[in-house]
Amino acid sequence: MQAERRNPVSPRPAAIDVGIIGGTGTGDLLLALPGEPMHVPTPYGVLRGRVLRTEGYRIFLTNRHTAGHKVPPHRVNYQALAEGMRRLGVRACLATAAVGSLRADWGAGTFVACSDFLDFTARNLTMFERTVEHRDFTEPFDPRCRDAFVQSGRALGFPVQERGIYVCGNGPRYETPHEIATIQRLGGELVGMTAASEAILMREAGVAYGCLAVVTNLAAGISSTPLSHEEVVEEMLRSGERAVQILLQTVRLLAE
Repeated sequence: MQAERRNPVSPRPAAIDVGIIGGTGTGDLLLALPGEPMHVPTPYGVLRGRVLRTEGYRIFLTNRHTAGHKVPPHRVNYQALAEGMRRLGVRACLATAAVGSLRADWGAGTFVACSDFLDFTARNLTMFERTVEHRDFTEPFDPRCRDAFVQSGRALGFPVQERGIYVCGNGPRYETPHEIATIQRLGGELVGMTAASEAILMREAGVAYGCLAVVTNLAAGISSTPLSHEEVVEEMLRSGERAVQILLQTVRLLAE
């Protein structure tokens, strides 16, 4: 008789030090690192990933868009990500996000520690469907994580901008030039499709969250050429390894 196969659920979730959500160009790099498969059941679905043991730390790695980049940004199970990280008892959750830049001086390859956001997704996601609860968003991205990103980049020789205003669209389309011009007038500096949703739900789940934005292109109307996903992927092939190094160095600082 064939033995029953079971999902590798962690018996001691609190042993995980830091969680990492890999985005475009970094998710597959992270999951290629040696590690043990782990499935974390939540009321919103199963959060799948791997546990990497390095230098005495245990890091839970997951790919936002799943292996092979199959899940579009508006279909990501953000609630399972947040609840899964909460159940793992992580000290912090770090993420990367490929973004377009609204600043000519932040070209492709620029790293930014996101500090605030504008949420234009209309996803209306929350962990509080059945209760009346409110959370403070004076610091939408955890200051300790932001500072660790900057210190890590400095130590590795990959400068990280200390602050950046992330504007989250629903996707999967890119923005129009007039939308970008309007966002500029509102003070937005980066455009993406995921980080605000993660920041909202992680805060509601009580998980410290930091997002390292990786500029892959100038936004529509600022760029001299049409935008394409291939362009994003090509830049992440160049910048993804550096982003992973920054993430792992940041884990060391937070775990200490």
